[in-house]
Amino acid sequence: MKKQFWNWVRNEDGTRTLTLNGTIAEESWFEDDVTPRMFRDELNAGAGDVVIWINSPGGDCVAASQIYTMLMDYKGHITVKIDGIAASAASVIAMAGTEVLMAPTSLLMIHNPLTVAIGDSDEMQKAIAMLDEVKESIINAYELKTGMSRAKLAHLMDAETWMNANKAIELGFADGVLEDEKKQAKHDDAVFSFSRRAVTNSLLNKVQRKQASKPPAMEEALVAQATESRYPVEPLYQRLSLISH
Repeated sequence: MKKQFWNWVRNEDGTRTLTLNGTIAEESWFEDDVTPRMFRDELNAGAGDVVIWINSPGGDCVAASQIYTMLMDYKGHITVKIDGIAASAASVIAMAGTEVLMAPTSLLMIHNPLTVAIGDSDEMQKAIAMLDEVKESIINAYELKTGMSRAKLAHLMDAETWMNANKAIELGFADGVLEDEKKQAKHDDAVFSFSRRAVTNSLLNKVQRKQASKPPAMEEALVAQATESRYPVEPLYQRLSLISH
């Protein structure tokens, strides 16, 4: 049985999680239809949204191309989450995400494809021509995701560009940063607790309920008393109303 670099988990809410961890196609998908078929069968064994966690230094560009194509063809929403590194061929797979999110500490790297060639000058020229075409095919995926020009993308690949989350978002390779939902919920509660509008409206409601609960005779007496005092009721209502808007 082929060694798998991926793992599927079905979640209770009906979504599925795919983890891509380690080198892409450690036993290579090149001229091997067993591993791609296994991945396709597992991908299509369910429906609905998919979350993909990626932590991979890259690997076989043919395998990456096949995974990318299968994910692009999948009907459900695909959220890619990069928690470690998505480099080289793994960065191509990441581009298949409907949404790409990166951990604040993660990295994405793009560079030119590599190969090993043996032979005379004609064989070397063939290898160079092949690498040029592979590069163009990779640029296709980057271009669809980022909307960047092919010339700019080619330059970034030539330079072997490393990107943190903010840089990847700036260049269009990622859509957002993974956040701690627990901290965000706590922050939202704190903001609500100190909302001036909420506090003012609460005070107004309490005053109105208090006034509505008093007997007519008592209410008239309170109004008369307030009118004779230095602090009448009406200005208080007016000030509270101004604060609430």
